[in-house]
Amino acid sequence: MKVKRKIEIAVISDVHLGTYGCHAKHLLTYLNSIEPKKLILNGDIIDVWQFSKRYFPKSHLKVIKKIMDMASDGVEIFYITGNHDEMLRKFSGTSIGNIAIVDKLVLNLDGKKGWFFHGDVFDVSIQQAKWVAKLGGYGYDLLILINRLVNWYLEKRGKERYSFSKKIKNSVKKAVKFINDFETVISDLAIENGYDYVVCGHIHQPKMEYKENKHGKTMYLNSGDWVENFTALEYQFKRWKIYNYNKDKLAPFYIDESMEDLEVKDLIAAITIVDKHEKK
Repeated sequence: MKVKRKIEIAVISDVHLGTYGCHAKHLLTYLNSIEPKKLILNGDIIDVWQFSKRYFPKSHLKVIKKIMDMASDGVEIFYITGNHDEMLRKFSGTSIGNIAIVDKLVLNLDGKKGWFFHGDVFDVSIQQAKWVAKLGGYGYDLLILINRLVNWYLEKRGKERYSFSKKIKNSVKKAVKFINDFETVISDLAIENGYDYVVCGHIHQPKMEYKENKHGKTMYLNSGDWVENFTALEYQFKRWKIYNYNKDKLAPFYIDESMEDLEVKDLIAAITIVDKHEKK
């Protein structure tokens, strides 16, 4: 029998199910290794921006099925909406069994207040130029393709070629500044409102660090992502830690054999089971 780690809270974000960059099998291995009381899905779990009917492999479907199974087994699940799954915000405040859809969440954790949200509301690039942010989500390959078309046009006009990749490299300092500003703004707001912890995602940068200003201090936590970093946040014994799949994965935990032949009808059945638990 496989022994699972019992934890109070697990937080994952930026899974981006439905995209080629998502590492669903890694996430499934992680979910099969834990037994949390609460599972917080902190935004961008399903990538609606890049969703395609042509690409939603079984491993992605299995992640959804696993979450449904956890809910039916009594795990309290909070789905916090993000920018890539913003269409769910119209359902904020509703529940399906043990799964609640919210835009933000406040929890009392052993006498301390934790503030959970995705973080995109603090991203000016999304709020003021959403189409640019969406375009960026399609990745480097699309950028290269556009760059080739632009350079073809420039050469036709007798003008100098332009390198998008060089422009990006030159803006790395700006990217670092954006991350620092993001963390500072969020932490300052958490301190102002008396939160001991502020937990977000969005920028795909796992982090756990105390932030302080003249008004007080808070712990800033970011759950990272399951595209590049494969990280989660865990709360147990009154402490937070960053789980890193590449460093912390445990060999005994694999994808459940019972999920190997999962079909859409099985997912529908899982949702039905969750709904029945809610009605009891």
